[in-house]
Amino acid sequence: MNPRPFLAALLFAAAVSAPAAETAARWFKGNLHTHSLWSDGDDYPEMIADWYKKNGYHFLALSDHNVMAAGQRWFELKTPVSVGGEVNQRGGGPVLKNYIARFGSAWVEQRTVDGKAQVRLKPLAEYRTLFEEPNRFLMIPAEEITSNWKKPKTASAPEMGGPVHINGINLRDLVAPATGDNAVDVMRKVVDAVVAQREATGQPMFTHLNHPNFQWGVTAEDLMQVENEKFFEVYNGHPGVNNAGDATRLSMDAMWDAILARRLGDLKLPVMYGIATDDSHHYHTIALGKSNTGRGWVMVRAAHLTPESIVLAMEAGDFYSTSGVTLADVRRTDRELTVAVQPEAGVTYEIQFIGTRKNFDRATEELTPPAGSPARKTLPHRRYSRDVGAVLKTVSGPAASYVLQGDELYVRAKIVSSKPKANGSVAGEVETAWTQPLVNPAR
Repeated sequence: MNPRPFLAALLFAAAVSAPAAETAARWFKGNLHTHSLWSDGDDYPEMIADWYKKNGYHFLALSDHNVMAAGQRWFELKTPVSVGGEVNQRGGGPVLKNYIARFGSAWVEQRTVDGKAQVRLKPLAEYRTLFEEPNRFLMIPAEEITSNWKKPKTASAPEMGGPVHINGINLRDLVAPATGDNAVDVMRKVVDAVVAQREATGQPMFTHLNHPNFQWGVTAEDLMQVENEKFFEVYNGHPGVNNAGDATRLSMDAMWDAILARRLGDLKLPVMYGIATDDSHHYHTIALGKSNTGRGWVMVRAAHLTPESIVLAMEAGDFYSTSGVTLADVRRTDRELTVAVQPEAGVTYEIQFIGTRKNFDRATEELTPPAGSPARKTLPHRRYSRDVGAVLKTVSGPAASYVLQGDELYVRAKIVSSKPKANGSVAGEVETAWTQPLVNPAR
């Protein structure tokens, strides 16, 4: 027997099969909303990236306010002040000592100018080299484009306004904040600027609206109108963003369903996906009331750990968001949504399939915050009928599926566990996960 044809066949098979193995999609864990000393975080970016990599994350976007971590920036170590009984010097004291201990005095650049001590903040292009590894860890350029809307006082109406914070993910260039007298106008300006940058550069990038209920700045009716916005934060780990709403303000879950029902059922706009993030600012005091790491993240199924692959997978909705629940798998076909949890011993799970049918009751009711509430300075929320975001099916257990009956606009799954969330953003949280909506192609 001549071994050469057989060997050639083996080599050919290996050559054909190797690329397929390398490009097989897998789950990547990442956080897309994080702050450092480049804006209002309280630690150096290298220390933050180091924590995420050591704790099993595959990608991280440091999204500081209205700045891209580029160029020369020297951070002044100001005189320590007492905050709540604690002596605080941003970037100095034990924070600086830990930074030097971790990365060495040769890496940490210090100087004194006019008697003021300064530390150089490393740009992303410089410090990413310490952390990035193929298929293990990736840094994605980002910016929290931090704007406000403001409607001046008139003879018939008081002054109104609120924040509009939008993350630009995988940006190439800085995007300036926008101004306007309403949230819709501001969001459109920012989102369209990122779309224009993507078209001009050819670099895949996207935006997501951050914490709509932060200071009650953005309503469901505002967000649903923004044609080019496809993502928002269904969960944000900052303790002050009001994920759960209140008696006169919608929760993030209720807001998501109102947006999906109106966009898919009436406005004929694309689906909107829900993201979970940390929005971390505080890295030294880990406690309720602080904005800490490890609270919310996305799991993205992508072929490669590259910015392009992550962006395109998320735009296809091939990801889920979580505050702790891990899914073994989630699948969407044209007619079926299937969820399988990776269960933990002693933990129970309830899988809720949530959706809105085509003929939903479109009546809404304006909700008025109590007198004196800061929310009176923003637009009121509206309560939707029980048809919007109805629980269509509930399964107790780690696996379930939902088959479209034909009259749903969409269905999404929310997986609620019995496990308390360690260091949650607010008291009483349990670990939860959210899948992206399955949109009825026949809607």
